[in-house]
Amino acid sequence: MLERRTSYEALCRDFAWKIPPRFNIGTAVSDHWASREPDRVALIDYRPDGEAARLSFGDLTRQSNALADSLRKAGIRRGDRVALLLPQSFETAIAHVAIYKLGCIAVPLALLFGVEALEYRLQTAGCAAIVTNDAGFAKVSAVAARLTDLKLIVSTEGSKGALDFRRLVAHGSSVFAVEDTTPDDPAMMIFTSGTTGPPKGALHGHRVLLGHLPGIQMAQEFLPQRGDIAWTPADWAWAGGLLNLLLPSLYFGLPVVVGRFDKFDHEAALLLMERCGVRNAFIPPTALRMLKTVPEIGRRFRLKLRSIGSAGESLGRETYDWAKAELGLTVNEFYGQTECNAVLASCAALGVSRGGAIGKAVPGHSVAIIDECGRPLPVGEAGQIAVARPDPVMFLGYWDNPEATEKKFIADWMTTGDQGVQDADGYVSFFGRDDDVITSAGFRIGPGEIEDCLTGHPAVALAAAVGKPDALRTEIVKAYVVLKDGFAGSSVLAGEISQWVRERLSAHEYPREVEFVDSMPLTTSGKVIRRIFRDRAKRELEV
Repeated sequence: MLERRTSYEALCRDFAWKIPPRFNIGTAVSDHWASREPDRVALIDYRPDGEAARLSFGDLTRQSNALADSLRKAGIRRGDRVALLLPQSFETAIAHVAIYKLGCIAVPLALLFGVEALEYRLQTAGCAAIVTNDAGFAKVSAVAARLTDLKLIVSTEGSKGALDFRRLVAHGSSVFAVEDTTPDDPAMMIFTSGTTGPPKGALHGHRVLLGHLPGIQMAQEFLPQRGDIAWTPADWAWAGGLLNLLLPSLYFGLPVVVGRFDKFDHEAALLLMERCGVRNAFIPPTALRMLKTVPEIGRRFRLKLRSIGSAGESLGRETYDWAKAELGLTVNEFYGQTECNAVLASCAALGVSRGGAIGKAVPGHSVAIIDECGRPLPVGEAGQIAVARPDPVMFLGYWDNPEATEKKFIADWMTTGDQGVQDADGYVSFFGRDDDVITSAGFRIGPGEIEDCLTGHPAVALAAAVGKPDALRTEIVKAYVVLKDGFAGSSVLAGEISQWVRERLSAHEYPREVEFVDSMPLTTSGKVIRRIFRDRAKRELEV
């Protein structure tokens, strides 16, 4: 944990990792609090049309113990991979805790995945069991015959042909002998988003939770404080929802609001935060840009927000400035990857905040901008963001893929594939993944700044900027734009949008082509899948 200091320099000077020789995520986020304050609220299930239900830390411990006991009796053993295909819910948290207590490896999966995507991940991980609901059961049933490692399917909604979650909890013992685990024992496997190439299973040890704490505490203004209540619209199947909010909040004994959204609804999200008194939110940049479309937030909603952390893609100066003006607080942008998360962060309470930057190195992490040979680059020179090993938050490796694991490193630097630059004050600015960077007339252009500028236009809700091949300039910037309600696409509006960017950024960064689209393809983590638009732009040349 970070001990509060008055300056970033003092915070770094006084920080030291304290990783115990034995550690289990399951006991850390449930039993620790249940033994002290069993009635303390762990989860609040928000219901728009009724009173919220609550689950205490005592209940979380008893039910996770019972589920773990029943799964052990059903043949699930230490080291088995257990998938979770569920929305935010009490059952999801209970299942996570039970899996860690069993010494098994949790494999969180998004309900948005189609059958092929699920089959690939379940097959690759060799999952022995899966906990899901009716919708997930229907998808898994379609491929179950080909999943040779799958022994058990557990349904939270009593799906016919599956073991019943509630019955397993009711019949299991509330006293459970938790597996003795070290910080380096495997605890979870989170598949990469797959924006480029096939997804890989990033395997993490139990220490991954401890490794997240300093970065999350920075971004959330020294979590925990009295009265803090946490929430995120991010799917708990993503590292952002699970490790940027759910597990750290439970570790600190904070209530976490459960909010189910099939897709992000900005008005519903604001109502949830108002009614539940949310003080600490993790909101990805795309969701924040959608909130920008809601008029008069400050007048219409009585929000109690104390801190907002944002990560997953570049936030941008436009959204940063909007949050200050409209929400009355500074969004603390932070940075990491599925493989090594929360290593750069902002913290307005410390004065570590700068629009357009993703923060400074979090205490305990060594981050640098390196060249292709692994040499740290001077201030102001663009290169690849990299993290030095060993590091408590760093993955153990890619599941069953030692070649990919080896390629992830240059000497003792874990490469990210993300391009960035560090200034003289230590702030790092991110301008795109290697594959996303646009090369135009000799300039290397990051799409994030362009997209952020585009969403500042009164007519633009969401945008993606990609490079379209061009014989003269190598590539030109092309923008794909989703308009706000009440606006219609036209050549005149396209010209106005291009000029908007040209006037605010530069003559080499503005989109020379603007195309209007009905929707924006997003990963389960809320990132724009630019690859789809890059491929689309290339195909346009073939017509």
